[in-house]
Amino acid sequence: MIQNDIAKNEGQKTNSFTETFKNYTWDEVLHDINSKTINDVEHALATEKRDLEDFKALISPAAKPFLEQMAQISRQLTKKRFGNTMQMYAPLYLSNECQNICTYCGFSFTNKIPRRTLTDAEILKEVKYLKQKGFDHVLLVTGEANQTVGVNYINNAIKLIKPYFSNITIEVQPLEKDEYELLMQNGLYAVLVYQETYHKEEYKKHHPKGKKSNFNYRLETPDRLGQAGIHKIGLGALFGLEDWRADIFFTALHLKYLQKQYWKTKYSISFPRLRPHSGGLEPKVEMTDADLVQLICAYRLLDEDLELSMSTRESEHFRNNIVQLGITSISSESKTNPGGYAVEPKSLEQFEISDERSTEDFTQMLKDQGLEVVWKDWEHFG
Repeated sequence: MIQNDIAKNEGQKTNSFTETFKNYTWDEVLHDINSKTINDVEHALATEKRDLEDFKALISPAAKPFLEQMAQISRQLTKKRFGNTMQMYAPLYLSNECQNICTYCGFSFTNKIPRRTLTDAEILKEVKYLKQKGFDHVLLVTGEANQTVGVNYINNAIKLIKPYFSNITIEVQPLEKDEYELLMQNGLYAVLVYQETYHKEEYKKHHPKGKKSNFNYRLETPDRLGQAGIHKIGLGALFGLEDWRADIFFTALHLKYLQKQYWKTKYSISFPRLRPHSGGLEPKVEMTDADLVQLICAYRLLDEDLELSMSTRESEHFRNNIVQLGITSISSESKTNPGGYAVEPKSLEQFEISDERSTEDFTQMLKDQGLEVVWKDWEHFG
């Protein structure tokens, strides 16, 4: 059995997550998860302070018969920590220009699509639309093209929209520590950086060209963020590229490492499943709705303070049910193309949206379920 590396390295300072990661192998982790028994699951459910071994049990096939019990505990823990609240956010796509080749992305360099990067005036037009909808928390998204949408462009965008939003998060190419510090000075609050898959060999197949093909550089990005003193880091894997159970264990391992090394920083986890796009990739391993519920509940049982986020990738029916079971941050009426809200609604999307309800209809559903809609980040409350 693989030892819990977080405990093993207690009190030992490492330079990056790479030092922890290299002590594990993908096949051993997957075998360990699949070897968990009903007794392991029952132990994980019975204990109050769960570790990564308990987490393996909760995401294992052996936990499937316990899904209802996991959902009840997850709901109780979420209500205890977050009350009856749901934080709203909106993605704002600034550019679809990208120098990477990624097998699963509509913005991939090899896709012959019209490329667009928003001007200042176009950004403000999108901002006006989102503000009219009530959003105060925005996620800025770009492709990875340093010459076009590098640090200077992102910094300008943050300064441009800072007067309109209380919370600015970015999901862009990995940057250096000093570059993150610059963006923080001008209003950056959080950064989302997804590893996509922690399977190092298969990662290269999905990212054959571009800066993103450097597995270790991307893996160490959250360390650079922690060293820069960022307020919040968002982690995740893209489910469907490889076996989701192993990928989500490594995400949890990464999380626990970061929480120990950079304990002043807040953390969030997202749960993107592979969605169709132009010239798209079919999922290698299917994750069912029940699997995703199991995973979300397992994360809540692992950490009751963790922000768990859900996008409009998921269906209306699924999102209606999951908002009571552990999710604390959610988007609505999202557009995944630059200018999609008010500038150029018909340009190519990064991936297809599943839940297409208006923000008004979606927030009414939340209220009908007894949830209070929160437009600002948790830092501003309580």
